[in-house]
Amino acid sequence: MKKFFFVISSAFLLVACGGSSDTKSAKTDSSSNAANSTGVSSADEKGLELIGSSDCTTCHRLNKTSPGVATGPDYADVAAKYAPAADTTIDRLVSKIMKGGGGVWGPAFMTPHPMLKETDVRIMVKYILSLKK
Repeated sequence: MKKFFFVISSAFLLVACGGSSDTKSAKTDSSSNAANSTGVSSADEKGLELIGSSDCTTCHRLNKTSPGVATGPDYADVAAKYAPAADTTIDRLVSKIMKGGGGVWGPAFMTPHPMLKETDVRIMVKYILSLKK
């Protein structure tokens, strides 16, 4: 059973680390659509810009109506689960993004993102949590 989960997790990792030349345009399209439809503040625009310039949209979508296939939770679902967010929640989510992990949203493993700056990840997390309706 452990081997099965290892194989599945490895497969997700390979898919998440892969990508195509169309990924950049898909990120830009989904980012600009979200900014136009939500009327975000300048802080939110920065968070959305950082998400668009990272590989986040390889696995995550803004919400269920956003284009693309998500192996991770939609940002709207993350916001619903964790908002209202205390500073400790934000710290925990920043750490999870930077170090990776799994088990919270099912068997899929979130790849670590140590190359991102912690301050940028914090802005991204705050933007995502602001999506709670």
